[in-house]
Amino acid sequence: MIRISLDVMGGDFGPEVTIPGAAKALERHPEVTFLLFGQQERCLPILAQFPKLKDKSVFHHCEVSVGMDEKPSQALRRGRYVSSMWRSIEAVKTGQADVAVSAGNTGALMAMAKFCLRTMATIERPAIAAIWPTLSGESIVLDVGAGIGADAQQLLDFAVMGGAMARALFELEKPLVGLLNVGVEEIKGQEEVKEAGRLIREAGLDTIDYYGFVEGDDLGKGTVDVVVTEGFTGNIALKTAEGTAKQIAEYLRAAMSRTWMAKLGYILAKGAFDRVREKLDPRKVNGGVFLGLNGIVIKSHGGTDAEGFAAAVDVGYDMARNGLTQKIENDLKKYHARQPAPASPENA
Repeated sequence: MIRISLDVMGGDFGPEVTIPGAAKALERHPEVTFLLFGQQERCLPILAQFPKLKDKSVFHHCEVSVGMDEKPSQALRRGRYVSSMWRSIEAVKTGQADVAVSAGNTGALMAMAKFCLRTMATIERPAIAAIWPTLSGESIVLDVGAGIGADAQQLLDFAVMGGAMARALFELEKPLVGLLNVGVEEIKGQEEVKEAGRLIREAGLDTIDYYGFVEGDDLGKGTVDVVVTEGFTGNIALKTAEGTAKQIAEYLRAAMSRTWMAKLGYILAKGAFDRVREKLDPRKVNGGVFLGLNGIVIKSHGGTDAEGFAAAVDVGYDMARNGLTQKIENDLKKYHARQPAPASPENA
């Protein structure tokens, strides 16, 4: 049984989307139980419309909800211990839930998750990992916005954590991992990226297969299972891909409605166009995973609908069912066990 805690107030639309989304996820995973955190006057009337979800949920009233425009420091001061966002994360810390899902303010969610769950012992900085649709299936890209910049050691940590997530999500024995760079040649790129490549090669990791450098077009090709980059570049790549998908969908819609011949062609090829629309639908790959924390937190897009939020819940379900946190811990232990111990003052 997987227990999922939800920040019901999170996102642009709050319980009007999160509760129906949870109901959709429950249809796909009937063994799941939910802890719902939110303002009862808004949530309970909507929850009453979904009796199956109500029967599988425990609702907790929270007076405070974190606004989408609040700064992380402000959200922490106002919402620590009492907000729906904090309490949904705290349920993971106390063992009441296996994973927390929120569509709320990304900065506030990361700040609260770090403060409440803390980072793993050897992790300097957590990362947000996104599921990326590719020509060959799906891949994982991280970091896509947890922080700006990363040194070589942090990029190596991202590679280890991303590999663990790929094993949990895609059930791969040894995921193929690449470093995003401006070229595939070893002499190209920033020093941090080149140094990270050297560290990963020399680490002798048996949990991942290091491919080397990959470029921007490799994201869509699916050249590797995991693409590692720092948060500034990763976030821009993510938003660019989402915008491009919407642009292509609009081009197709406009082209198919321009003439009666085009409309007839659309009718004849409707099945093919439906499959293209499915591939371009960002809701199907919704759900960023916070990696490097002592617990699983999933960030849904704030502006998504019920179907998109259900997809984020699905990601949380898969991460909890496949033991993401334990896999990351085990992989990090293997890596650090291979590293030479630092010289003691006596032997220096």
